[in-house]
Amino acid sequence: MTQATRRVPLARPWIDEREEELVLEVLRSGRLSLGPTIDRFEELIAERVGAPYVAAVSSGTAGLHMLIRAAGIGEGDEVITSTLSFAASANCFLFEGATPVFADVERRSWNLDPAAVEAAITERTKGIVAVDMFGYPCELDELTAIAERHGLALIEDSAEALGAEYKGDPIGSHGPPAVFGFYPNKQLATGEGGVVISHDEETWKLVRSLRNQGRSYEGGGWFNHVRLGFNYRWTDVQAAIGIAQLEKLDRALELRAGAAARYGELLGGVDGVELAPADDADHRRSWFVYVLMLAPEIDRARVMADLRERGVDVAEYVPCIHLQTYMREQFGFGEGLCPVAEDIASRTLALPFFPQIEPDDQEYVVESLRSALA
Repeated sequence: MTQATRRVPLARPWIDEREEELVLEVLRSGRLSLGPTIDRFEELIAERVGAPYVAAVSSGTAGLHMLIRAAGIGEGDEVITSTLSFAASANCFLFEGATPVFADVERRSWNLDPAAVEAAITERTKGIVAVDMFGYPCELDELTAIAERHGLALIEDSAEALGAEYKGDPIGSHGPPAVFGFYPNKQLATGEGGVVISHDEETWKLVRSLRNQGRSYEGGGWFNHVRLGFNYRWTDVQAAIGIAQLEKLDRALELRAGAAARYGELLGGVDGVELAPADDADHRRSWFVYVLMLAPEIDRARVMADLRERGVDVAEYVPCIHLQTYMREQFGFGEGLCPVAEDIASRTLALPFFPQIEPDDQEYVVESLRSALA
């Protein structure tokens, strides 16, 4: 096949003059870190998700790590999470010396199966990191009940789910501490960065201290370090981009939902393709990536290679965490631990998806997929 002259990227942030304007204001202000722009961004996020306390941090991963520290999880403890997720969902507690325990997912939602979580609890279990995978809310009520019944910390990895709703309320408003991430392919893109959402003032104060080298939240001077902390600070430049992104978030979410619906229509008659879990009365997805699942008999690697030759960027979304090289080597994990997640992960494929994707590009993507499958 000849090299394609057309290229459709996998993702692209929606950046325009408003971001430039607000970044320039920060640059001219001279307040590049720990300044008022971060404070304003935190206030706006708190209003958006319906949570009283927000702390901006350098990444969603950093936020998860600090919530693990705040929960007192460490050496000898076990934490249960989903293997069908990005590695940070487990790395956050590995940093503190805890042991990963992977529970399988529901085939219906691709999120943690509460029954599998309950079955995985031992006397060493200290916490659960629940994931809202691909922006689809997890079974939060059931997981909360399990955590309360067994005295476990519950942390919500909502890095991919800003704008999603569970039982009619925004993710982040339900009570468990949560994080959102702002990598360039996210619903709100600032390059790097994230926020910790909390409904507990003490947790919020601790995170604000931990993100800033363990300095006292209550004051006492720049060199007053009251605990071991991290440099997980964000910058006012990124916060300026974030404020501009928040101003058009509703429109971005509409455009993403529209692009997803268009893919659904175009893919409706394509054999060998299964679409991602659909919304229902309790779950409203915030579209992060557009992931579909190929039939078991289809050679995914060949299809991906064919699409890339046609100029269509695609990706495996996502490999199981427990089958990553470092997990196999350190903990001896292997195939068969989480059969549902392993099956899904072996067949999922992400198509180009972002707010400003053109309808004719989506048509080209699906035409190319049809040809690759044929």
